[in-house]
Amino acid sequence: MINPTRTNLLMLKAKARAVSNSVRILKARKQALIREFLDTTRPFIRSRAEIRQLYGKAISELVLSLGREGPDTIESITSVTGRDFTVEITEKSIWGLKYKEVTADEPAVRDPDSRGYDYLSTTPHLEDGINLFEKIVDAMVELAAFESKLKRLGEEILRTTRRIRVLEERILPEYRIQAKIISDHIGERDRESFCRLKRFKEQRLS
Repeated sequence: MINPTRTNLLMLKAKARAVSNSVRILKARKQALIREFLDTTRPFIRSRAEIRQLYGKAISELVLSLGREGPDTIESITSVTGRDFTVEITEKSIWGLKYKEVTADEPAVRDPDSRGYDYLSTTPHLEDGINLFEKIVDAMVELAAFESKLKRLGEEILRTTRRIRVLEERILPEYRIQAKIISDHIGERDRESFCRLKRFKEQRLS
């Protein structure tokens, strides 16, 4: 129990105001993070849908290519088209929240001339299939960037929600209860002092 003095009462009221201000700031931050989360979710969902669609088409073209060119031709083309494909991971910040962003050093989709084989001797199915698989790589890099951002946003929203709950449901009520106890105690003490003073005056007058 805190010593029931006017100084401690003022201190508790100041702490309660500070906590209330913190709750308002945290709620504003939470709303901003939720808006950013929703804005990021939309392209994330589109990217996942795009990858599923591209993958289905790419597999169909690959099956047709295997039937036309044969597995040996496909394997030989695969051996000459390999390349180093690198991505860069950078740290970014939004609303004070740091997250990792993934970007490719170059697009995965290449011109047929830069693939290292004579594309004029292959079927359109193989070229379409390769183009689709390269598009999938680009889409997956974009998806990885969205996933990292969404994960950090989701974690921060949950963390902020927990902090708000602790402040609103535990700390702020405790300050208010203690302030009320001290206020009631001071009020009772003031009434007792007033009564003693009144009796003292009456005794002097009698």
